[in-house]
Amino acid sequence: MTRGLALPLALVLMWQIGAAAFGVQSDTLSKPSDIAFALVAGLCDGSLLGASVRTLAAAGGGLLVGAALGVLFGLAFGLLPPLSRLMRVTVETLRPIPAVAILPIALLAFGFGYRMEIAIVAFACFFPMMILTEHAIGQIAPRLMEVARVLRLTVAQRVAKIVVPASFPRMFVALRLAAGIALIVAVTVEVTANPMGLGYRLMTAAQSLRPADMFATLIWVGFIGWALNRALLAVEARLFARAPEA
Repeated sequence: MTRGLALPLALVLMWQIGAAAFGVQSDTLSKPSDIAFALVAGLCDGSLLGASVRTLAAAGGGLLVGAALGVLFGLAFGLLPPLSRLMRVTVETLRPIPAVAILPIALLAFGFGYRMEIAIVAFACFFPMMILTEHAIGQIAPRLMEVARVLRLTVAQRVAKIVVPASFPRMFVALRLAAGIALIVAVTVEVTANPMGLGYRLMTAAQSLRPADMFATLIWVGFIGWALNRALLAVEARLFARAPEA
């Protein structure tokens, strides 16, 4: 990790030295020291944290809805291949649609606010969860399904005792991917339409010609994404540390 920070820190240092030496004044750029001060100020006065809470609430709500529906549909498609083939054209038609493209529909249906943003984030998270869940079920060892037939397990018992435990590690990887997508889409929706959260703070800073606040918000969004991924990696390592042995 330390080696990975060497190049970014060197570039930041060169940026600071160059801006100080040449006295560059710009409405779109700012010195790293000014960005650092803006970041600390935003954290101290609570504006950055308040915007973070709103963005994470919308991203988390959309992730919860999209992941739950994605897992349910993925289970259905994985356990019922004829249903998967029947719905394949519909899924492949809807899947390439960018989540932001449904913004006008979501605005008409929900108006501005959390519900609209959650709906768009859920749409973005649904397809990765569904596809990877279906793929995870397809990777279950056939002998496990044979055991279920020999034991005459019901469909519910088969799902609870064999399908979900066997595919859960891959589902968690899908969840980690969807979490990153949820944050990206939430910030994008706030930049383009929804007047709340980190995206709106980023846009208002740019429109007000406050580059230090703009870059500080952008760096904070990147930090949140990094911290979220690290937290999920830690949970994954804790949950599935003994999976290879099993």
